[in-house]
Amino acid sequence: MSGIAITRTDLSAEGLRAAASKAPSIPAARRMLALALVLEGADRTTAARACGMDRQTLRDWVHRYNAEGLAGLRDRQAPGRSAKLTPEQKQQLAALVEAGPDVDKDGVV
Repeated sequence: MSGIAITRTDLSAEGLRAAASKAPSIPAARRMLALALVLEGADRTTAARACGMDRQTLRDWVHRYNAEGLAGLRDRQAPGRSAKLTPEQKQQLAALVEAGPDVDKDGVV
């Protein structure tokens, strides 16, 4: 297991597996299971392949786990463009969609 070492001792491999069973998403659970394999002595390639990731990706997750603990393995909100509609405009749009078209005005049903 050269190249990576899990330095946190908060959870054992068994604890990581238990956390994976309660993880909020499947990708987060896979990350926890990969780290459990590493803690059990599996080499980086084997642990990464067993959990559907690359060796470098596993190394990155180990670093995040060492720095942030279990919270570092959870999904994060991806940055993106801010909404162009205000909350009031979103409510108005939702009301229009729920009301549906007017046969006389729109000519459709």
